[in-house]
Amino acid sequence: MICKIQAVTRGENGREEIREIACLERTDLKPETLGLTLAEGKAILKGIQQIVVEGQVSAHLPAQRPCPDCGGLRALKGYHDLTVKTVFGALTIKSPRLLHCTCRPHETKTFSPLAELLPDRTLPELLFLETKWASLMSYGLTSKLLQEVLPIDEPVNTFTLRRHVAGVAGRLERELGDERFCFIEGCQATWDQLPAPDGPLTVGIDGGYVRGQRKQGCFEVIAGKSFLAFSATFLKGGK
Repeated sequence: MICKIQAVTRGENGREEIREIACLERTDLKPETLGLTLAEGKAILKGIQQIVVEGQVSAHLPAQRPCPDCGGLRALKGYHDLTVKTVFGALTIKSPRLLHCTCRPHETKTFSPLAELLPDRTLPELLFLETKWASLMSYGLTSKLLQEVLPIDEPVNTFTLRRHVAGVAGRLERELGDERFCFIEGCQATWDQLPAPDGPLTVGIDGGYVRGQRKQGCFEVIAGKSFLAFSATFLKGGK
């Protein structure tokens, strides 16, 4: 059996384009040949991602040529390769560089619309997985897991993982705003009147050293959590 996987894209003008993604050949049925292998699945996902990204970029770039001030068509200086990292592998996009219009002064002579649109080069979904897994295990294990599960050709550098995690942590800190002494309403006198919780309080504490950005020293991180083991009578509503 020969199975061809193709992608059909249709533009705004109704024109369709068919591109072949993979061609699978199967002979006898065995457990190791049933369905797709992990490598085949990765290749198919990366191929689909490449086609979708190229279509989105092709539809987006023509609207960037006109000058937003005077409407004139900005000249094209050339192209350069732009690498974008996604959950389905690193993709290389042909990125144009445009000359600024002379209708008003600019700080630079040229600019790249795609480079301005994708300044981090790492898409949010991949950044989420990197941060989530790096918070649960070491950077080295996170790099290996990303390469085994996702269609990533090369392992993610551990220093890159640290930088991404530090960037996400910094952004979350800024969103939290100024640090508050206490997040529970009331005062100490009110808190003293509350009944003691039923069940023993278990506290877990762990810590480690984190290397700073650009390897400029280390700092210690101590994390902990606590939870109560409530009794059965309390859970049933008993007093």
